[in-house]
Amino acid sequence: MRKTLALITSLSVLSCLLVAAPVSAQISAQISAQNEPTKSYDRMLPVDTEVVTKHSVKINGKKIAYTASAGTQPVWDDEGSPIASLFYTYYERQDVDKRESRPIVYSFNGGPGSASVWMHIAYTGPKVLNLSEEGYPVQPYGVQDNPHSILDIADIVFINPVNTGFSRVLPNKDGEMPSRDKQKENFFGVNADIKYLAEWMNTFTSRKNRWQSPKYLIGESYGTTRVSGLALELQNNQWMYLNGVILVSPTDIGLDRDGPVKQANQLPYFAAAAWYHGVLPAELQSKDLEEMLPEVEAFALEQYLPALAKGAMLTGDARDKMAERIAHYSGLSKQAVVDNNLAPSTGYFWKELLREQNRTIGRLDSRYLGIDGKRSGDRPDYNAELTSWLHSFTPAINYYLREELNFATDLKYNMFGPVHPWDRSDNNTGEQLRQAMAQNPYLNVLIQSGYFDGATNYFDAKYNMWHLDPSTQMSDRIDFKGYRSGHMMYLRRADLENANNDIREFIRKSDSKGQPAEYKLK
Repeated sequence: MRKTLALITSLSVLSCLLVAAPVSAQISAQISAQNEPTKSYDRMLPVDTEVVTKHSVKINGKKIAYTASAGTQPVWDDEGSPIASLFYTYYERQDVDKRESRPIVYSFNGGPGSASVWMHIAYTGPKVLNLSEEGYPVQPYGVQDNPHSILDIADIVFINPVNTGFSRVLPNKDGEMPSRDKQKENFFGVNADIKYLAEWMNTFTSRKNRWQSPKYLIGESYGTTRVSGLALELQNNQWMYLNGVILVSPTDIGLDRDGPVKQANQLPYFAAAAWYHGVLPAELQSKDLEEMLPEVEAFALEQYLPALAKGAMLTGDARDKMAERIAHYSGLSKQAVVDNNLAPSTGYFWKELLREQNRTIGRLDSRYLGIDGKRSGDRPDYNAELTSWLHSFTPAINYYLREELNFATDLKYNMFGPVHPWDRSDNNTGEQLRQAMAQNPYLNVLIQSGYFDGATNYFDAKYNMWHLDPSTQMSDRIDFKGYRSGHMMYLRRADLENANNDIREFIRKSDSKGQPAEYKLK
């Protein structure tokens, strides 16, 4: 059920991006805007507005009443003027006695340049896409209740960074848009992104009276870079401390793994994808995936990595035997391995694995199959999984926000927004997460990865875990979970349930239970 409670609240600036009016005129506009009809379409985005609707959902067999708040909130400059406005969707359970003890989860997707749509309507929120059991799109497009949402245990806000979703850069008081260089300086880089989002979160937390609540960040893909840096930025400059950070399909988060390490770490993923498509040797194919992978992981670390480090020094029989073993575990032919100097790229793997069957495999989820214009070539023509996702997610999020959450606008919802070129310099987000953990005994980390993800592969995620805390002093506060799907592991129904349950358990485990935040001598 749903009932619209309010369309426009707090600081609405003429319901558009025009911010040039004097302050007195803005205040008058705020008052009159609250009396507008419930449907008001505009190609411009309201700078500061909110629509609240009531709903209910059954989670794990129990009916949960909640409100959904779809709105915008400004990003302010140092002088207090709005320079951008971020679109968010906030879900808050209603039958709660002590809001101060109820966790809140701040959710970000990645890209950079991606909207929050993916985890919003496919993972932790109260609605999920209409999909098959294995995660493929079905028509009619739309959403259904999510019986595995974490809304039973935590409130959630899905945040769209600048130029994603409905979020936009604003013109200045003279109605002029900032230059691309100025926009990049303010928003479009590893550290600029972290800085303005931390400020925005401070305001949101104050507006929603959530300072006492246990706080969690969840990020997917590049969103893991974002939330790793936010963990320290929030602590050091917003004085906001967290209980947990969840890294879904993590990037390198600034940890160095180039060269032989990067190549060796790909082999377990190659084996997983080849196993899924049934092209491994019988002795491997006959094993369960999670029984087979430890063997490949051990080979990658103990034999393949040292062999790659030798480079041209690995010759003769040793090189030939290594090529045979790589082929054995990857599903590729020995000749293909030799032709690629024992180090086939992921792009080549996606093209080569099923070349004889005239199929390519997906990048973000290698369960998906594609068809190329010709059999030859070194990489697929397109990403089979992404085209599948876009034609299901795009209509679903537009329908859901406009027709179920009643957020009326003619503005385009940017699935991927114009944020490039992105400044990737000085990416120390992994170290920043380590520092945040060291400074905050309450802070725990959960890593979630799909075995069939070829873009941010699961063994790289394990590598992150091993190198996030070289001191080993905080290893008991870092956990890893793997799933039999790809980058968005939650699209597969079995993993939607498993992954949400893992988050639910993580939140329970990271509850301080009234214990002081202190370290003790062992």
